[in-house]
Amino acid sequence: MEKVVALLCVFGLGMCFTLLGSISVKLMPRLKIHQGKFGTLISSFMVMCLVASLIMGWAVDKMGYKPVAIFGFVVTAVCIFALSRGTTYRAAMIPCLVLGFGAMALNTAGNTLIPVVLFGGQNTAAALNLGNVFFGLGLFLTPLIVSFLFRKTTYEKAVSALAVIALIPVVFALIAKYPDVKAGFLPFRDVVGLLSKPAVLVAGLVLFCYIALESSFCNWIAPYGKEIITKDFPDMAGDVADAAAQRMLSVFAVAMMVGRLIASQIQFITTRGDLIIAGAALVAGLIILAMTKSGAIWTSALIACAGLAFAPCFPTTVGVTFAKFEPAVYGSVFGIIFAIGLLGAVIVPKAIGNYAKGSSVKRGLKLLIPACILLIVFALILGRL
Repeated sequence: MEKVVALLCVFGLGMCFTLLGSISVKLMPRLKIHQGKFGTLISSFMVMCLVASLIMGWAVDKMGYKPVAIFGFVVTAVCIFALSRGTTYRAAMIPCLVLGFGAMALNTAGNTLIPVVLFGGQNTAAALNLGNVFFGLGLFLTPLIVSFLFRKTTYEKAVSALAVIALIPVVFALIAKYPDVKAGFLPFRDVVGLLSKPAVLVAGLVLFCYIALESSFCNWIAPYGKEIITKDFPDMAGDVADAAAQRMLSVFAVAMMVGRLIASQIQFITTRGDLIIAGAALVAGLIILAMTKSGAIWTSALIACAGLAFAPCFPTTVGVTFAKFEPAVYGSVFGIIFAIGLLGAVIVPKAIGNYAKGSSVKRGLKLLIPACILLIVFALILGRL
């Protein structure tokens, strides 16, 4: 049952990270906001994720998996329900902020439990790639569900359905038996001391670049898709264009799931993960460059290729980093590197929104190319530590 909880945690994280992107085409008109303010909602969510990541990493090492997982499921469900009812920018901002704590509780509980319960605790990068297929499943199902429900019912009922889905795993979290966290009551000063480890700092920089890429895709694919579809097919009905744009996010998610399944079967992925990450970043940069120049007819194929390229980066980075430490500090190490990584999600999606306000989302994607270049550099450095 603990395996089920671990996988449901990262599934819930996928829901959280794609939530705003999935409902963006309805949320922005509902709140009467432009791309810049929508980008601020994303950045606000990511700022709270950054803070919460440090707290939840320490909490797992101190209290264990169960209370953190339960907290994550409940808070996530409550915040999604609140978003379903909000009609003003302020009413949407509050649940976006609190959602950061729910998301990071699920993130930390899931991604520290997965390498312990899958593959017998061996080959951490492969275990995390396999487990994070369920993160991709959350990315896939969330836009697919709301795309269907938006055409059948009201915004309120459609988003409320997501809240119910997020709450159901609490049942499994309550009855599961979890492995002990052998760290015991880890002093906070020891957690801070991990910041002096070069592997922790460099891994954080790798995630800074990668999370900037992933969060930008999760939140801007649907607006990007709608923008180019309406430009290339001006006679298409608005709700049809919305649904087509939302399905592009599902294409991205499916490609990530496939890519992580493939990566989980690579036996040497933990020992040579740096080369895999660097190669994936190079391919991702070329795909993003193509997306800034292509039309609607190529979009789904390019987004699928981007999902395949992105797939191994996050779990492989975490797995390579975990392999350098004892399981007793997995929670704290993960909390630190993910917090550093979230700075990328705070800065870059907002920058794309600001750029798009005076230009287009399509052109704004050019801001992601430097992140790909830096990702290559930091990944290779991590492999040498």
